[in-house]
Amino acid sequence: MNEFLWVEKYRPQTVDDCILPEETTKMFKGFIEQGELPNLLLAGPAGIGKTTIAKALCNELGADYYVINGSDEGRFLDTVRNRAKSFVSTVSLTSEAKHKVLIIDEADNTTPDVQMLLRAFVEEFQGACRFIFTCNYKNKIIQPLHSRCSVVEFNVRGKEKQFLAAAFFKRVHQILAEEGVEFEMAVLREVVLKHFPDFRRTLNELQRYASRGSIDAGILGNSSDIAMSDLMEFLKHRKFTDVKKWVVANMDNEPHAIMRKVYDSLYTYLKPASIPEAVLVIGEYQYKANFVMDQEINLVAFMTEIMMRCEFK
Repeated sequence: MNEFLWVEKYRPQTVDDCILPEETTKMFKGFIEQGELPNLLLAGPAGIGKTTIAKALCNELGADYYVINGSDEGRFLDTVRNRAKSFVSTVSLTSEAKHKVLIIDEADNTTPDVQMLLRAFVEEFQGACRFIFTCNYKNKIIQPLHSRCSVVEFNVRGKEKQFLAAAFFKRVHQILAEEGVEFEMAVLREVVLKHFPDFRRTLNELQRYASRGSIDAGILGNSSDIAMSDLMEFLKHRKFTDVKKWVVANMDNEPHAIMRKVYDSLYTYLKPASIPEAVLVIGEYQYKANFVMDQEINLVAFMTEIMMRCEFK
């Protein structure tokens, strides 16, 4: 265990320790009581705990598991063909479970042909192994894999959001107390809500802030305080270089938050006839932000569209 990184040091080891909706927890505990797992496809936003719950299930079942990261496309096929096949094929002398488990992390970053290979693996090793696929976007997983797995969506809605945010707030409160970090309750609450439901990023940000000695109002001044006047002036006068510099300087903020801030500023800075055009651009690039590899490039492209297609007052 990495004793420095909080995300590893405090990673939940059991299903009960994971912060999940009540019905989802019951389902996973049912698998443990049965001593058996189906093939699973865990889908949901980054940092919400998909890989953590996969490992916790294996721990509680006493199952040997092996994790392959789908983002490492260059070595992925070789890893699957060689190491994973060797892992699945060999007999475990220590495992208490009926099956080994192969966890394919970030499976939506693999290409359809790689996913077809994985489908073949699911078929070939179904007697000895179970597969858990994690992904941010289930629509990027081919249908043959969908049909071979039980799909569990980690979407946070309505009252569940309040429940999970409160549970996570309590968790980070305990972590900071254990680490001996002084903090202001209101500031901690704001940090949790800012990054929710990305638990991983929240812990990483809190650890970074804690290096200052305490977590207080001095760490704030981020997305809620994004200054739009300079940006809009750059856009109005088509100062592309200044726009690019502004984006780089504000990359600590969530892209969706920046686009929302632009949306809230439309009536102040744009001529009325250009506002519908701007709304279409914002909707398009908010969607793209869920898939792109480079958020900086996507944000600059978004700003460029606003700059070229809209008329300013």
